[in-house]
Amino acid sequence: MAARLAPKTVLAHLIQRRNQTYSEIVAEFVELGGTITERHLRRLASGERAGTTPQTRRTLQRMFGKPVEELLAPYVPEQPAPQFTGGQQVVPAPAASGRITTGTEMEVLDMAASRARAFALAAQSGLGSEAMEQVYDDVRHVAKAYPQRPLPEILGQLVETQDLVFALLESRQRPEHLRQLYFLGGVTGGLLAKASHDLGNPHAALTQARTAFLCADNADHHGLRAWVRGLQSLVSYWAGNPHDSVRYAQLGAGYAEQANSTTSVWLPVSEARAWAALGNPEATRAALERAEEAWNTVRHDDLDEMGGLCTFGRNRQLYYAADALAWLPGEAEQAERYSRQAVDAYNDQNHPEWAFGDAAGSQAAMAISRIASGELDGAADAIAPVLDLPTERRINGVVHSARRVHNALRASGHAGDARELQEEIETFTRTPVQTLAR
Repeated sequence: MAARLAPKTVLAHLIQRRNQTYSEIVAEFVELGGTITERHLRRLASGERAGTTPQTRRTLQRMFGKPVEELLAPYVPEQPAPQFTGGQQVVPAPAASGRITTGTEMEVLDMAASRARAFALAAQSGLGSEAMEQVYDDVRHVAKAYPQRPLPEILGQLVETQDLVFALLESRQRPEHLRQLYFLGGVTGGLLAKASHDLGNPHAALTQARTAFLCADNADHHGLRAWVRGLQSLVSYWAGNPHDSVRYAQLGAGYAEQANSTTSVWLPVSEARAWAALGNPEATRAALERAEEAWNTVRHDDLDEMGGLCTFGRNRQLYYAADALAWLPGEAEQAERYSRQAVDAYNDQNHPEWAFGDAAGSQAAMAISRIASGELDGAADAIAPVLDLPTERRINGVVHSARRVHNALRASGHAGDARELQEEIETFTRTPVQTLAR
């Protein structure tokens, strides 16, 4: 018989002592009211994961009689009894202390319980209606949280949720659930496309988006197809590829027309700011008009009902319009008007549509419009809240917006009068969110 691998954690040691398989441990875990997958348990036992949800912590402590911090600590074989040499006791070196779970890790694994619950049910007899609703809740929760919480806090939840949906799709499911799971796979893929973009990785973002579009096709969901095209347009815009941004927005227009969801507003207003980046004011204004007219036929679909990043509201429309017009020197007055409305709309952080990234973009658009009018002090006031954002909120779009303000100052001919502001922006952009320790 092959020798067992040396346990890396106290948890792994205790599992070995029980002489049980991991699947048996998981079954006992579920019987005690907890939820965990065999994969997650193995990662905890191997030391690959240190964070757990409160429910998981409680159940593990109940099963093994030790605090989770002790269970996840590196396993040190028992030392021999103290020996006495020359009348002095030789004391073995103390074991290394375990890694303490941080508050951030607790946040990023907040969804693990939902993931495990649905997976455990699916592994037994296919996904039931209650479990299907749980998966919807998991995806809906992260979609709503995404625009309002720092990315490092929710990225783990998002990855776990996608992992859950893909695992369910790869297992045997009832035919009536497959379309729903492909829909949720498209949503989670889209959210991870946005996450990849926010971390400054457009290649990974477009890869996730292509998979999301495949899921949208399998779900045969026009609104989801249009939404993914909107994400591709967004990624291309911030990656400095405005022609691609226009192309993706136009590719999604037919799907949006059939869905009549809020994507029918998002796509033309996305196209507008890409045209503006290309210096085409006529196409910009035409796209902005199409976006406004689209509200006459909008009816929310099940993607809109997810909320958060899955729907497009009036506040975001104001921000996109301000962002677009800020590119065009002849539209400074209109850009100021839209940006003022957008900034006012995002003042209320308790509003369901509030999003820190869009709020920052609105402030930047206002700063650019004021620079065009020669109001350097007003521009400094407008960008000040952005420059106060902590590193965990300095996502790719926010950093690029700040750089646009820097570029506008340089192009204005008044850079010498705004040197201090330019230096503040340079300091801000040196530490985007991706510089945080992984």
